[in-house]
Amino acid sequence: MLKQSVRIFSRNLKSQSFSRGLQAPIPGKFGYKRPIAGLVLGAAIGGSLALSDWSIYNDQFSSTTPLQELQPPQYCQDEVEFSEAVEKLKAVLNNDTASFSVSKESLDSHSDTYFNSHHATPEQRPGIILYPHTTQDVSEILKICHEHAIPVVPFSGGTSLEGHFVPTRSKWTVVLDLSMNMNKILKLNDLDLDVEVQAGVPWEDLNDYLGEKGLLFGCDPGPGAQIGGCIANSCSGTNAYRYGTMKENVVNITAVLADGTVIKTKRRPRKSSAGYNLNGLLIGSEGTLAVVTEATIKCHVKPIKETVAVGSFPTVGDAAACTSRLIQEGIQLNAMELLDDNMMKVINRAGATYKTDWIEKPTLFFKIGGRNDNIISEVVGEVNRVAKMHGCHKFEFATNSDEKLELWEARKAALWSVINEGKAKDASMNVWTTDVAVPLSRFSEVIEATKEEMNTSGLGNAIVGHAGDGNFHALILYNNQQRSKATEIVDNMVKRAIAADGTCTGEHGVGIGKRTFLLEELGDGPVDLMRSLKLAMDPKRILNPDKVFKIDPNDHEE
Repeated sequence: MLKQSVRIFSRNLKSQSFSRGLQAPIPGKFGYKRPIAGLVLGAAIGGSLALSDWSIYNDQFSSTTPLQELQPPQYCQDEVEFSEAVEKLKAVLNNDTASFSVSKESLDSHSDTYFNSHHATPEQRPGIILYPHTTQDVSEILKICHEHAIPVVPFSGGTSLEGHFVPTRSKWTVVLDLSMNMNKILKLNDLDLDVEVQAGVPWEDLNDYLGEKGLLFGCDPGPGAQIGGCIANSCSGTNAYRYGTMKENVVNITAVLADGTVIKTKRRPRKSSAGYNLNGLLIGSEGTLAVVTEATIKCHVKPIKETVAVGSFPTVGDAAACTSRLIQEGIQLNAMELLDDNMMKVINRAGATYKTDWIEKPTLFFKIGGRNDNIISEVVGEVNRVAKMHGCHKFEFATNSDEKLELWEARKAALWSVINEGKAKDASMNVWTTDVAVPLSRFSEVIEATKEEMNTSGLGNAIVGHAGDGNFHALILYNNQQRSKATEIVDNMVKRAIAADGTCTGEHGVGIGKRTFLLEELGDGPVDLMRSLKLAMDPKRILNPDKVFKIDPNDHEE
């Protein structure tokens, strides 16, 4: 074994790639490895241990990183060291007590929400919450955390649903909350139709600001979401059919890497073929590659005129067929949203909308925009024609702004109507909100199969869909005793979507809850490549550990 170890070392020493590696530290899976002369002695006397180490080192030159090749990350586990690091972190924020918190309320609210599908355990609480003021603050904080191998969880609106901000490494974790102090709209470049913002800006505030200038933010995620989280989770929403997802609406990003390095992904042109698409790398990375601190976001011109139309259909299949026909005919719409019959019943019972006599059938909600009333009327007529072709029971549209708000109100009230109904029946009731996306040709098939399973389960449920892009959400009510049944429904729904050549998530992201399904959807190769990118940018694995895919071979959670 000793001779074999020496032979392997000698062979590596002769290789060109290994010779280059002698010139500088090499980013490795466990930190930085320095192939120095002392390793010769280690190889000579280390026997099988040295052989094992060198086999791992050789894997550094692989393009992908299978989980089993990693050793567990080595995080700070020393109370004294962590306390000393925390004092350094407080000093970065000038020891301002308003810029950090260790209260139980803060630690709890930055660990979980009742609408999360993957809940934190009682032990999964961070050690401290930090509220930085600037990108430079974030940089200095990450330098300290990188030095001490302290996990960092970025946080903005806290509206994510798949356990994205659960501090899996417990009390040794720092949470970076950008919502309190980094929430400014920095500059509107009105001639270029873009706006520069900090990561903690709520999207509704941005939309209100832009609306005063005849503009809008293209995405329309859930209430409370902030720009940093929208970027991290690649959000979209009801307007994505017309204006695109976050991927299509970001011009550039200012971000801080794990070691404190500050980068700006590009300048402000609408198009560029210069270098790698770093925007595309960071959008949807869920805080595992960098902390987003600022961004330049595209603005869109608000429709001069816009109305809302609503039509009810015999079945989900009929409604889906209507949306497909509208797309195939090239009829331009700003949004197409589907609420199933269960959802319409809940909205009527909840009484949360001005209108309380909705037809309790699968219902499509349309946003129709144009430059004048004639264009609006023409499009409304075309939508009505296609809807009638597919069995539409009743078609109505708004004739003024008040009616428009009243009709669209039902769509925006959907999630909270379900939550409130569940809580009214049982205070311990949970709501599981999950999503998938499939090709439009498979949309109705996957929804109807999911509805059938949910309806026979005995659990309260409803479906809300972005019908224009094949993305739908299942809302399932369950108590603690029914958790396994809800889990089975969600698992089957996701597997059904993947089998239909779809994705495990259209807009919610992976977090912890869908890591297994990401692997099932993409296979080992792409996920192992993602792991290699993670290790190249964050070799100590401190940024939002355990999200998107596993980074620890001892992580046996599904």
